[in-house]
Amino acid sequence: MQLRLIRIYCLARRPHGVTIASANNSITIIKLPFTIVFPSASNFALVLMLVADADAGEPDRTGSAAVSTAAADGGTHYGPFDLLDHRSTYADGAFPEPFLVDDTVLETDEFRMDWLRTWANGQRGDFAKAELEKGFGLWTLELEVPFEQTRADGQTLRGIGNINVGARHPIYQFVSDDGLINSTFGAAIEVGFPTGSQVSNNAELVPKIFNDLSLGKHFTIQSVLGLSTLYGGGDDGGLQTCEYGIVFGYAIPHRDLRLPGIRQLVPVLELKGETALNKESAGSNTLLGNLAIRVNLSPLGEVQPRIGLGYVFPIGQEARQGVASGFILSLVFEY
Repeated sequence: MQLRLIRIYCLARRPHGVTIASANNSITIIKLPFTIVFPSASNFALVLMLVADADAGEPDRTGSAAVSTAAADGGTHYGPFDLLDHRSTYADGAFPEPFLVDDTVLETDEFRMDWLRTWANGQRGDFAKAELEKGFGLWTLELEVPFEQTRADGQTLRGIGNINVGARHPIYQFVSDDGLINSTFGAAIEVGFPTGSQVSNNAELVPKIFNDLSLGKHFTIQSVLGLSTLYGGGDDGGLQTCEYGIVFGYAIPHRDLRLPGIRQLVPVLELKGETALNKESAGSNTLLGNLAIRVNLSPLGEVQPRIGLGYVFPIGQEARQGVASGFILSLVFEY
């Protein structure tokens, strides 16, 4: 039997398995740290050496493609106009989940709950949300249900906020030859449906563009820019706001810091801002920072839990009027 190598791409996001895709078939391998040969009816074989530490807890950020081969088609690009790249880390779990800033990477099956508490000038705010994300190919769809409560001057406003539905997809990916620079540009959209509560009276539409950049094996930068428009009556109807955010992360895998029950630690610095574009508040800008840590715990069966805790602080005088300080707790479950 003649053996030949074909191109092999790692598409799976979870650390406990990889998916191998060829032009004619798809094979799933679960925790196989050894050489294995798969014969096929077309008189050739796949030979793959999997040398991975199943407990390392660190995705391969130097490019998720294996090695190039003697396949006739050549190259690693695919999709419309060959703008996407199989070596991209966009789908490999290389990026931490943000806290304040909108998520931009591919999420396959994920449920999360967040709670943010803030204080400012005798005012206290509680903002909680539950979010469900589901991936279909490179599409990520999300459903978010928020709840907020604000106490100030002896009065309390509370209620369920806009029910948000969103979608995102990558558009262009660049990977350097050595895999050290790995960048994905994409587009997203979010629609908020009002609930008629004390805190939700206007529909909202937010188109966005984003970039997810990994530099080497540890450092990541996620950025997003959106234009929010409120629809409906009242003082806020027609208000337009530029929303922006950036997330810096540095992954510390288990093999570099061997803490029991922890696969990976990711210190995170976030900046989230909003600039009003029209009406009386035109030009006003609020910017919040968040210094946090995301802890990826060992799997519980098929569930990968991640816990995060952050300290929220204002940047600039305008931000201090609404938030003097705060903290955020985030629980994420990938299943």
